[in-house]
Amino acid sequence: MKTLRVAGAQLNLVVGDIAGNRDQILAAMEWAESLEADALLTPELAITGYPPEDLLHRRAFVDANLAALDEIAAASGDVMTVVGYVDRVDDAVRVANGLDDSVDRSLANAAALVRGGRHVGTYHKVLLPNYGVFDEDRYFVRGTAPGAVWDLDGVLIGVSVCEDIWRADGPPCRQAGAGAAVLLNINASPYHADKGDERAELIAGEARRSGVPVVYLNLVGGQDELVFDGDSMVFAADGSALYRAAQFAVERFAVDVPVLAPDEAAPGPPRPLLEHATPAPRLGPEAEVYAALVTGLRDYVGKNGFTGAVVGLSGGIDSALTAAIAVDALGPEAVWGITMPSRYSSVGSVEDSADLASRLGCRFDVLPIDDIFSAYLDTLKGVFAGAEEGVAEENIQARIRGAMLMAVSIKFGGIVLATGNKSEMAVGYATLYGDMVGGYAVLKDVFKTLVYRLAEWRNREREVIPLSILTKAPSAELRPDQKDSDSLPPYDVLDRILELYVEDDLSPDAIVAAGLPADLVSEVTAMVDRNEYKRRQAAPGVKITTKAFGKDRRLPITNRFRG
Repeated sequence: MKTLRVAGAQLNLVVGDIAGNRDQILAAMEWAESLEADALLTPELAITGYPPEDLLHRRAFVDANLAALDEIAAASGDVMTVVGYVDRVDDAVRVANGLDDSVDRSLANAAALVRGGRHVGTYHKVLLPNYGVFDEDRYFVRGTAPGAVWDLDGVLIGVSVCEDIWRADGPPCRQAGAGAAVLLNINASPYHADKGDERAELIAGEARRSGVPVVYLNLVGGQDELVFDGDSMVFAADGSALYRAAQFAVERFAVDVPVLAPDEAAPGPPRPLLEHATPAPRLGPEAEVYAALVTGLRDYVGKNGFTGAVVGLSGGIDSALTAAIAVDALGPEAVWGITMPSRYSSVGSVEDSADLASRLGCRFDVLPIDDIFSAYLDTLKGVFAGAEEGVAEENIQARIRGAMLMAVSIKFGGIVLATGNKSEMAVGYATLYGDMVGGYAVLKDVFKTLVYRLAEWRNREREVIPLSILTKAPSAELRPDQKDSDSLPPYDVLDRILELYVEDDLSPDAIVAAGLPADLVSEVTAMVDRNEYKRRQAAPGVKITTKAFGKDRRLPITNRFRG
C-alpha cells in the first residue's frame, strides 16, 4: 500500500474569462507543487468556465481556450494536473459518433493531463447529459475511450468528467477494470437542495463497486441561474469518507489517498504524510439554500460589473428576505432599499420597511407614488369611464414602482432585484413591468413556505427581519384591505399542489389522487398553464430545486393541452 497525494482546487471561475481562469489554474498548480502533490484536479471546463453555451460556436473562443491550455502545460512541473477544457476532435471521432458532414459538431468536453512542461494525456467526456439545464449534446461529441488509464509514477489513474461517474457501468468502472488504482473525476455539477447527499452516496458507491478510491472535484460559484456548491469529496476504496470540502466556498485541499500499487513500482523518497484536514461542517437544509442564494446573487452582481443592488421594500416578507440576502451577499453599503407607499399602503408597511433597513444597515428612502398614481388615473379617466375599478388600477401602482426602481438603477448603477417568489411566479400573481421588474430575481425558485423558513433561519441569532413582517398576513396592498388569500389558496396547500404539478410533472388527476382538493387543483393548474407568457419574460434567478422555471422547465407559451 502506498499513498497518492491528490490536491483539489475548488475554484470560482467565470465563463469567457479565459485569461483569468488560466491564472487561477496556474496559481493552484504552484500551490500543489509546494505541497509535493502527485496530482492536482481542477473543475470541468475550467479554462472556459461552465457552461460556455453558444460561445462554443465561436472559433476564436475555442482557439483562445486551446492557447491557454498550451500556456498551462508549459508551466507544469512535477505535479500531474488535470485541466478541464474544450478540445477539437478529428474525423475518426466524428465517425465513431455516427456524424456525417451535415452535422457541424467537432468539439469534446475534455480533460487534459499536463506535467513536466507537456500535455501528456487527453480524456474526452463520454456521457453527455442532455436533460434539465444541460445541453451538451448540442455542442460536444462523445469520447471513444471510456476505459483509458494513465501511469503516474507506477500508479495507474483513471480520469473522467462529471456525468461519466453518474452511471454504474460508466467510464470510471471501466477504468478500474483496466487497472486504475484511483479514480479522478472533475465536475461542474450545479446545486439543488439535497444534491450533496445524493452525490456522496453516488461517489461512495462507485468507490465500493470499483474497489478503489475516488476523488471528486467540483466547481464553486454562481453563473447566471446556476450555482455550483463545491462540496468536493474523497472516498476510500471501502466507501468511507476521507475528506469533504466546504460548500459554497473556494477551497484548496490535499489528501494522501491510500492506493494499491504494482509490486514493481519504485518506492520513491520518503515523504511525511499530510495532517488530515478537518472537513467543514455540513450545512443544514435552510442554511444550504440560503448560502446558494447568497452565492448566486453575489456572483451575478460581481461578475456582471454592477455596483450594488436596489430593492423595493414593501413591508412584506419577500422583499425583506431579498434585502437580507442582498446585504449578506454584497454588504450593506451596496444595497439601497426604497419603499414607495400609495393610498393603499399601511403605515405599518412603511415603518416595517424602515425598521428592516435600519437592522440591515443599508440605505433607505421613501418615495411616495400617490401623486403619480393620481396623474395616471386623471389621464385615463376618459378611457376608463364607466368601467369598474380593478386589476388595471392595481397594476398601475406596481408599474409606477417598477419605473421608479429602474430610474434609480440607471442613474446610480445598482441592479434592481425582483422580489417575487416561486409560488407567485407559478400562478402569475405578479405584474409584468411592475413587481416583476428587475435584472435578477433572487427568490424565483423559492416557494413561499420556504421563504418563511429561510427568514426564520436568518433570524436564528438575532432579529434581522422584524417579527411584525414575519407575522403579518401577506398582501400586495394595491386595493383596500387586500390579502393574498383573496386570490390564492393558503400557501401550504398552494405549494403542495405546485410541487406536484411543476416539479413532479403529475397530472391534475394524479394530484387529486394524492389527496388535494379537486377544485383547488383545477384552479391552480389552470393558473400555472395560462401564465407561461409571464414567466418567459421574468428575470433570471437562482436555481435551488430540481425543476426551476427557465432552463429546467420548458413549455410552449401557446399550448391548449390540459391534463
